[in-house]
Amino acid sequence: MIKDIVFDFGGVLTTIDTNEALRRFKEIGVEKPETYINSYCQNGPFFALENGDITAEEFCNELGTICGRRVTYEEAKHAWCGFIVKVHEEILEYLQQLRPHYRLSILSNTNPFIQSWARSKEFTSCGKSLDDYFDTLFLSYCMGASKPGEEIYRRMLLKGNMKPEETLFIDDSEKNLESARKLGINTLKVENGEDWRALLEKRLTT
Repeated sequence: MIKDIVFDFGGVLTTIDTNEALRRFKEIGVEKPETYINSYCQNGPFFALENGDITAEEFCNELGTICGRRVTYEEAKHAWCGFIVKVHEEILEYLQQLRPHYRLSILSNTNPFIQSWARSKEFTSCGKSLDDYFDTLFLSYCMGASKPGEEIYRRMLLKGNMKPEETLFIDDSEKNLESARKLGINTLKVENGEDWRALLEKRLTT
């Protein structure tokens, strides 16, 4: 029986657009942003930021070196938030119906720039933050590990006191789901921006 439902953030609760993020980073001076950025896992200082190896300030310094000029926190935040096209508020409200019956968590490769927005009242039109919808947030930069590496799943299970067979993980990346399955975690694959509520209901009732 499923007791814990864990959701990816980008692509599952939001629609993401990698091209817009690339455009914004190029706008601030990153010549070939595609060298560092893709939809699921980043490279270089971009990965180091999401993996918790460097701070937001250190990332701005590294980005400044790449761009050949000083890059402010707000510029970096604006570029990172280019990934987010839409927040699916109807899905977030649906999750409120699940909370009396399941523990709900986030497991996301993310960074302090995006989360400073997501964990603020600016996240939704009704002034709620990401924290208002979930019991626990397992964020890569806080955990010092990233998907699809298995270590982040092990740490999640331990910190969340979760049993793999009682946990369902929802993500839009097959690689991420494959790693979860290796540890015995149940999985559900969805598409970027998809309304997956019916899929989840079916999975929970079969």
